[in-house]
Amino acid sequence: MIDFLRQVYYVAWGDIRFLRHNFHNIMLMSIMSPLLYLIAFGYGLRSGTTDIGVSYVAFVIPGIVALSSMSSSFSSTATRMNVQRLYYKSFDEMMMCPLSMGAIVLGKCMLGLTRGMIGCTFLYVLGLFLAPELHLSIGFFGCMILSCIMFAMLGMMAALLAKSHQSMNVFNSLVVLPMTFLCGTFFSVSSLPVVFQAILYCLPLTHSSLCLRAAALPEYLSFPWLSLGLMFVFAVLFFCINHHLLKTRKI
Repeated sequence: MIDFLRQVYYVAWGDIRFLRHNFHNIMLMSIMSPLLYLIAFGYGLRSGTTDIGVSYVAFVIPGIVALSSMSSSFSSTATRMNVQRLYYKSFDEMMMCPLSMGAIVLGKCMLGLTRGMIGCTFLYVLGLFLAPELHLSIGFFGCMILSCIMFAMLGMMAALLAKSHQSMNVFNSLVVLPMTFLCGTFFSVSSLPVVFQAILYCLPLTHSSLCLRAAALPEYLSFPWLSLGLMFVFAVLFFCINHHLLKTRKI
């Protein structure tokens, strides 16, 4: 186990150094979009209370945190791996090292996890001052970590499957962009027709939004344990797909 964790550290070391040297730029990129969503949707388009008895700002902040966990974790992992694979070829060199496939998968996701946690934590701390209904708990941070890991795994899968930079843009347009606006980040999925609900419940961001919102508002919402379990299933599924792609060299 110690040897496995050491391998994960070796794989993640270069990406964490990259994060350290570009911290200010990455931090600015991580918080700008969530802040714009908060201003535009939380204050610009809607006000008052929601059907669960909290202000819309308190309702939307956990959703934006879930959205931030997806955008930051996915983009940082997918973009850096795409560049390493297709342009610098450094990923191919790393594959020649005596490292386990599982350690490579987890190590390459550490950048996405770290960046996602930084952006989400900053946004939620700001939200605690804007909406007194929100709660700070260990359960919330646990859901946040799981969400960041899940989307970092998804970003790695997209980077491994992409044959070009254009392929990444197609994946973003067909998968990430629809999830951004449709998975309960800015509204309740239960308000939609049953057919649309069934489709959205098949997407990971929906369950991330449900878990983070319930953990942030425990007095108003019961925690969706099923959604938490499905988030774990998604994370394991993405891990297994990445492991398979690396093991069979189908990249």
